[in-house]
Amino acid sequence: MDSRRFGPHPYSAGRRTLLAGAVTAAAAAPLTGPLAAQAAPPAAGRGPGRPLTPQEPDPALLALLKEVDPARIEATVRRLVAFGTRHTMSSQDDPVRGIGAARDWIHAALRETAAASGGRMTVELQSFIQPAGPRLPEPTRITNIVATLRGTATPARTYVVSGHYDSRASDVLDAVSDAPGADDDASGVAAVLELARVFATRPVEATIVFSVVAGEEQGLFGSAHLARQLRTGGVDVQGMFSNDIIGASEGFDGTPPDPYTVRLFVEGVPTAETPAQATTRLSTGGENDGPSRQLGRFVRDVAENPHTGMRVRVVWRRDRYLRGSDHISFLQQGYPAARFTEPRENFHHEHQDVRVENGIQYGDLPQFCDFPYIARVARVNAAALWSLAQAPGTPRNVVIVTSGLTNDTTLRWQRGPEPDLAGYEVVWRETTEPEWTHVLPVGDVTTATIDLSKDNVLFGVRALDTAGHRSPVAAPQPDPGRRGSRSRPAGGPGA
Repeated sequence: MDSRRFGPHPYSAGRRTLLAGAVTAAAAAPLTGPLAAQAAPPAAGRGPGRPLTPQEPDPALLALLKEVDPARIEATVRRLVAFGTRHTMSSQDDPVRGIGAARDWIHAALRETAAASGGRMTVELQSFIQPAGPRLPEPTRITNIVATLRGTATPARTYVVSGHYDSRASDVLDAVSDAPGADDDASGVAAVLELARVFATRPVEATIVFSVVAGEEQGLFGSAHLARQLRTGGVDVQGMFSNDIIGASEGFDGTPPDPYTVRLFVEGVPTAETPAQATTRLSTGGENDGPSRQLGRFVRDVAENPHTGMRVRVVWRRDRYLRGSDHISFLQQGYPAARFTEPRENFHHEHQDVRVENGIQYGDLPQFCDFPYIARVARVNAAALWSLAQAPGTPRNVVIVTSGLTNDTTLRWQRGPEPDLAGYEVVWRETTEPEWTHVLPVGDVTTATIDLSKDNVLFGVRALDTAGHRSPVAAPQPDPGRRGSRSRPAGGPGA
């Protein structure tokens, strides 16, 4: 394989800038998005790691973002609310009320969307019987509606976006009372349907799955089935987003509205981490560099800009306290996944019977939804999905060579299959920095040696194509290879 060596390294202790021209064979490139944050002094009032200038979307993405329609999103939310209840155990064959009627309406809507795709989008009903359990008194048929937009260049690489269409009242076993579920989670379903509509007419290089799942309130049943099916089928899911409770920009509790922020929850230590991986992490770190954390960094890089109109507040947790969403099902299968949700929830409007009590309106009603806000969250999703699907895939098999004691760093990775692949960039940051701070283009190679100690900073590798689209970063794993006679195992005697 081709390789290059770079030195001396541009980074100097105490300096937080790129020193252009201080490397041989390649110059350190200016940074964009979060990577740009340390390329110049931070703007007043902005913390370390924040982008100085949002990354500009490409023209095709700009056109797509303009098509996201708040009126269509509102119509979808109100139509789903009109089914009365969408409880998992509500009627499956009543044509006007219950989860079966909602299922059929969503299926018809996605089939209509797919008709405009020129055969690239297919829609299926994915049904299974969920055994009885604590929140399910008897075996129950659960049905996901799944629309798949096949990629044109690397269709095996897949991204999933999801919302759940089931709803609930105060009692999780109450399948009879009204459970409008406007925010939780007709808002997420409306976003997914609108995303499917605007993507259907556009070719994308990788495959995107638009999923509307059921059984979330009873135990993430629908998403767990979907994630298992994808894993069993060997599907290469490189990112998944759950949109759950994205309908309100105002907490209605006396706090000011926050209509331009969406939270994105991303885990640190991977849910599916193996004991061997945990042992490695205890020695080398990496708690902030799992695939889901890299996905979160990528989303903010490509989706926080004037064209979405949104700030992406990345929260370094798997989810909120006492709660969980469908991205967890994908994390359990080892897939990178994250959860979008509104900035400040009002719990009077979640998991509550519709009623007025002490002058307070309870219930998840559409009057508490902010439909332009949902549209902006949909645009954040659109920017992330488009940028992921049009860029090369996340680099695979990235390793950092640890076969000997050295003060430089050698990285290796596997070349991607994309026909428009242009090359790779190595990124790094101080171990105390939340965002990548430096980048170095290394070309279309699979090995790079950099004159900077791997003991002092964190490294990553990302791919780019001929149009300038960049993949999420992949953090390396140690590769001890053949140890030299003078080296010792990490953490061993005398280390």
